[in-house]
Amino acid sequence: MINFSYTIWIILIPFLMFVLLGLAGFKLKAKLSGLLGTGGLGVVTILSYITAYSYFFSSEKVDGAYQKITAFNITWLQFTDKLHIDLGVLLDPISVMMLVVISTVSLMVHIYSLGYMKGEKGFERFFSFLSLFSFSMLGLVLATNIFQMYIFWELVGVSSFLLIGFYYTKPSAVRASKKAFIVTRFADMGFLIGILILSVTTKTFDFISLTDPHGSAISQGAGIGFLGLSVMTWSMIFVYMGGVGKSAMFPFHIWLPDAMEGPTPVSALIHAATMVVAGVYLVARMFPIYAISAPAALHVVAWVGAFSSLFAAIIACTQTDIKRVLAYSTMSQIGYMMLALGVSGYGGHEGLGFMASMFHLFTHAFFKALLFLAAGAIIHAAHSNYFTEMGGLRKYLPITHMTFLIACLTIAGIPPFSGFFSKDEILAAAFEHNKALFAIEYIVAGLTAFYMFRLYFNIFWGKETHYEHTPHEAPATMTIPLIVLAIGSVFAGFIPFNHLVTTDGKVFETGIEWIVAVPSVLIGLLGIIIAWVMYKQESAIPDKLAATFKYSYKWAYNKFYMDEVYLFVTKKIIFRYISAPIAWFDRHIVDGTMNSIAFVTQVVSFRIRGFQSGQLQKYGFVFVSGAIFLALLLIYLWR
Repeated sequence: MINFSYTIWIILIPFLMFVLLGLAGFKLKAKLSGLLGTGGLGVVTILSYITAYSYFFSSEKVDGAYQKITAFNITWLQFTDKLHIDLGVLLDPISVMMLVVISTVSLMVHIYSLGYMKGEKGFERFFSFLSLFSFSMLGLVLATNIFQMYIFWELVGVSSFLLIGFYYTKPSAVRASKKAFIVTRFADMGFLIGILILSVTTKTFDFISLTDPHGSAISQGAGIGFLGLSVMTWSMIFVYMGGVGKSAMFPFHIWLPDAMEGPTPVSALIHAATMVVAGVYLVARMFPIYAISAPAALHVVAWVGAFSSLFAAIIACTQTDIKRVLAYSTMSQIGYMMLALGVSGYGGHEGLGFMASMFHLFTHAFFKALLFLAAGAIIHAAHSNYFTEMGGLRKYLPITHMTFLIACLTIAGIPPFSGFFSKDEILAAAFEHNKALFAIEYIVAGLTAFYMFRLYFNIFWGKETHYEHTPHEAPATMTIPLIVLAIGSVFAGFIPFNHLVTTDGKVFETGIEWIVAVPSVLIGLLGIIIAWVMYKQESAIPDKLAATFKYSYKWAYNKFYMDEVYLFVTKKIIFRYISAPIAWFDRHIVDGTMNSIAFVTQVVSFRIRGFQSGQLQKYGFVFVSGAIFLALLLIYLWR
């Protein structure tokens, strides 16, 4: 039996880096702070890869299945013999896979940031916040119980708030950080309600007990109904609400585009490859409960994912800010993953959707981090976020150009890039279980190829813009991570995920479904061809189409006015008809009552304050008067 107790250091090292750089970073040279933070993540990455290799290739299987291993555990709060909150490290296929994803992407972002953030005020603070985020995310995926996950879930929210608002002198960044924090808090309230319902029903927080398909916890609450659904189904819907907020699914997606106000490495780390997939990981972690005890909740997961992916893809086709296009692309790809979980069953080939979701999560981490970091190199060279102010950059940025093209081909699902393999598995799972959802994702596949190559052709081809300064390739600290992630984007699809990450830990056989794959590749190629015709060279076609579909284009460009809807609901309804009456009641009734009590007390105290004058003759007078009164009272009562 392999001893995995060392894995606690995977969590502790980023925490120590956060404390060191947060408290002493200003006393160190900026470069040293960056190197310390990067070195710490380098050690974490090495430990993560050692753990993954040992777990998948050296650990013992039971009945052909990978086992859940509690590598470290301490009891933090004890409520009853069964109900307690522990802190520890749980290793199983999905948590080990997430270790590789988080450590790899985080290390690339740390290295990239050495060049991108060079000379920035608050350089040490930035690396301290990166370490805090890495600590929080690693603690989340390695949690042994759902309450530990919730603690680190909230820490991830705090990290996001700090990193999005890194430029705290910039009003738009401050607004974006507050927006992300507040919106996700509403969703997290649902998550907490779900945890409480689940714990009351099952009498445990422990993941091994909760997700054991043959255990007693998973069957609890199945026969207790409320409004037509079981208690377990309600708890899983509320838990999923937390995932909807963190993964920016509709209707809690509004924070994600604004979060692009943070530095570009933050966008790559948090809003492309790690934090936004926390919701997908949450559903995957609780999947046995969803599949066995709450299948109705899986329908919610599937349809919310499908709608979110289509909704975001349509908006991405109209945006001109590079990072916002990629933000909506992220929302769309997360929708793919959620849909895959929603159409999955438990065990064997029935779990194809689950495996496909985790596979796409893995490949997406590489190509989406690559897209964001390449976007940072483009912005660094062109001094603009808008591709309408660019063109012809392939001559100036050869490495960025090639890596960006690889990422675009990968996300478009063109073989042999990794996105083709993972997306094909999702489409195959949807085709087997729900043809309507399958049709939606086919449309999304074409839209994805179109908007990504719309972005690519406008940036690197098209009419060359006159740049104030001649663009140049980014330094090695920024291009090396691009090359590493590009290699991952190309080859990650060849990993046999059906041998490593499945619902029950057992291997099942799968392959390319050509009846699904060939049309999906063709629709992707169609999207690329349309983008090539419209944007490779300067053309009047885009403007004519925008004018023809004036109102549809306007609605999509303005994100279907979701921000305006939220503002209307909050300001015109909640603030006016709920908050204002409550504020009036608080001021006039609650405060008025307290003020009246204080006024009466003050008046009475002023009237009787003479009794506390300190003059002995007054005290004597009161004493004698009282004694006479009591004597007369006793005489009266005696008679």
